[in-house]
Amino acid sequence: MSDSKLTTRYEQALAWLDHFLIRPLYTARVRRLILQSFPFWIASLLTGVMAVGYEKVFGWAEQVSFTWLSRMPLQAFGFTPVAFLVSWALVYYLAPAARGSGIPQVMAGIDLSNPSQHRHTEYLLSLRVAAVKVLSSVVLLLGGGVIGREGPTIQVSAAIFRAINRLQPAGWPQLSRQIALVTGGAAGLAAAFNTPLGGIVFVVEELTQIHLSRFRMAVFAAVIIAGLTAQQFLGPYLYLGFPKVTSPGGWYQVLAMACALVCGLAGALFAKALLAIGQYRKRFVTLRAQVGWVMGCGFALATLAYFVGIEGVGTGKPIINRLLFQNSGVTPGYLFPARFIGMVLSYSGGGAGGVFATSLSAGALLGDGLARLAGVPVMDRNLLILVSMVGFLTGVVRSPFTAAILVLEMTDRHSAIFQLLLGALLAQAIAALVDPHSLYEHLKQGFIRESLNHEPSAHAVAQPDNDRDHEQENQKPKKQPPTEE
Repeated sequence: MSDSKLTTRYEQALAWLDHFLIRPLYTARVRRLILQSFPFWIASLLTGVMAVGYEKVFGWAEQVSFTWLSRMPLQAFGFTPVAFLVSWALVYYLAPAARGSGIPQVMAGIDLSNPSQHRHTEYLLSLRVAAVKVLSSVVLLLGGGVIGREGPTIQVSAAIFRAINRLQPAGWPQLSRQIALVTGGAAGLAAAFNTPLGGIVFVVEELTQIHLSRFRMAVFAAVIIAGLTAQQFLGPYLYLGFPKVTSPGGWYQVLAMACALVCGLAGALFAKALLAIGQYRKRFVTLRAQVGWVMGCGFALATLAYFVGIEGVGTGKPIINRLLFQNSGVTPGYLFPARFIGMVLSYSGGGAGGVFATSLSAGALLGDGLARLAGVPVMDRNLLILVSMVGFLTGVVRSPFTAAILVLEMTDRHSAIFQLLLGALLAQAIAALVDPHSLYEHLKQGFIRESLNHEPSAHAVAQPDNDRDHEQENQKPKKQPPTEE
């Protein structure tokens, strides 16, 4: 079925729903609210299904990488560089905006959502970009990439919401494109981690500076529907289960805050390293030079994978679970620096992949190492590990409350909420000394410039977003960080 026929069927279904079910039962004001929200409800359902499918495929790819690396580690020198190259080539030739995490693209799309610039969001958040995003990240993970799926899930979710928003027929009361992207980001994070509160806080803290009252119902409904849809397939699971958390005397609280500071600094340095390497990579302008760079990153990661083994690749979620629930053996001291370098190499290769899950695992490893250095018994390390996870993630993304709420919801450890929040604030404070702007803010500026310089396709120009009955936000632009990318 062609796109035009599919669009016509969709419009006919909406018109039938309005005429026979909504208009006879509700007042004009309630009817308008339902009509505004209904497409977002559809998008939320699709987001939940997408998040589940993506999680299943991602988990399969990670297990495949563990299997071949365990049985034939020498194959890393063949598989990993090829996976890096294929992942990069998919992005380079099919959708350049699909590279990296995905959150900076959503932030850029929100900034470009005013009527004079909306066509540029096609470059950042089309369904084509979403498809390439998923495929590129899965290929990279199959080859042993150290990446996560949470940032990509947010970009794919925003693309789904944008597509549904564009399909609304003429005369249908609409929410703005900006609200569609903001809501899509919240739904994506909520479905990816099963953390509805984290999705809401992420929107308020990271994606927008608009007052919450202007889009709160859309966001609340989206995270609920997307989360419930994911739970229908996965059950009411916790991302990390129920780790036992103890909180000894005052010295222990001081140690926990010290872990937050160290991990916040490490996260900020990780972000700074990604930006510095991104600047250096701009020297490689020819296709041959870029292929050489990508293959070099692949070979470097293959070397790490060969010597470190399966714990040096993948998302790092199994490492977190081991540290929180089976932390009886000795974790090698080289594992944190190995994964730190692996994260840098995987992100700098130019393919698609996020940093949320990998940052949490890096923080867990660093926190466990600090606890061992301080002589903390195994039974008392979990709080230090959780605070360290929050600290490292905060150092990277500079969203302290999002990081704290995410870890809280992943583990359901409400007894640690004050330590998690305080650790996030301390990590934010020390990370700001390294760079006052987050990794995402820096990258967002690059994607804005890239999309503005990109010549929109004829289809994108001929098919503008509907804008006849919206509540377009006239947000003030945020203070721009340096143009480093």
